[in-house]
Amino acid sequence: PYPILTDSGGFQVMSLSKLRKLTENGVTFRSHIDGGAYEMSPERSIEIQGLLDSDIQMQLDECTALPAKEKEIERAMELSLRWAERCKAAFGEQPGKAMFGIVQGGDVPDLRLRSAQALKAMELKGYAIGGLAVGEPQAVMLEMLDITCPELPADRPRYLMGVGTPDDILKSVARGIDMFDCVMPTRAGRHGLAYTRRGKVNLRNARHADDPRPLDEESDCPAARDYSRAYLHHLVRSQEALGAMLLTWNNLSYYQQLMRDIREAIEAGRFAEQAEIITQQWANGDLAVR
Repeated sequence: PYPILTDSGGFQVMSLSKLRKLTENGVTFRSHIDGGAYEMSPERSIEIQGLLDSDIQMQLDECTALPAKEKEIERAMELSLRWAERCKAAFGEQPGKAMFGIVQGGDVPDLRLRSAQALKAMELKGYAIGGLAVGEPQAVMLEMLDITCPELPADRPRYLMGVGTPDDILKSVARGIDMFDCVMPTRAGRHGLAYTRRGKVNLRNARHADDPRPLDEESDCPAARDYSRAYLHHLVRSQEALGAMLLTWNNLSYYQQLMRDIREAIEAGRFAEQAEIITQQWANGDLAVR
């Protein structure tokens, strides 16, 4: 009943850089298990995403880790643009489905502009912004969004890949981003960290050992509302799988609520006011034990 979005394998071009060979035609990955070779071209990436019956498919791109030399960033950006053309041709016309191009260019403003403008000229159904949150400070990421977002069509989705914390999301929406994906809620949950309306709560800390309060008594999520911090602290410190499960549930619920609040505020024409309220709640921090 819900749309499926798939990535193309471009992030793995970066994350598995020691196990791959890159050419104009595509990328060949070497299995870390048996050493077998697996080729991924732009056309093959689109084919696989189609076999998965994905509704929103990503072009194959080369994501560059930061910091990097400008020449290397430019080479990867230009290769990604050529691959975008090939992905568009392979995707063709598929009613009810979309292929997004991915803006690259690292932390170089001119390259970001060139990438965004070239992809815009391809008249795609949506546009992703990749190659951010890969080692650069948040201020640099936001600067690249300030440069990139105005170049992308306002009537097409803008998707910021691999981002991020609640603060990242709020500041990115303010710059025109519509969509996000990130491992943050689940990864944080596995490491004892809960996201709440009042900011982050590290359940590993001893201060929670005797705290009878839930994470958020007003939440609709049972994990946030029905379990004491003392119990969650016990689960985390004991490395019980249930602790990671409950905190992941809490985090996913909080992220969904945050996005609902953002959407409702935008529809009501009061996003700036709502963003200030959310930010102030985080700044106020967790409530003292009563």
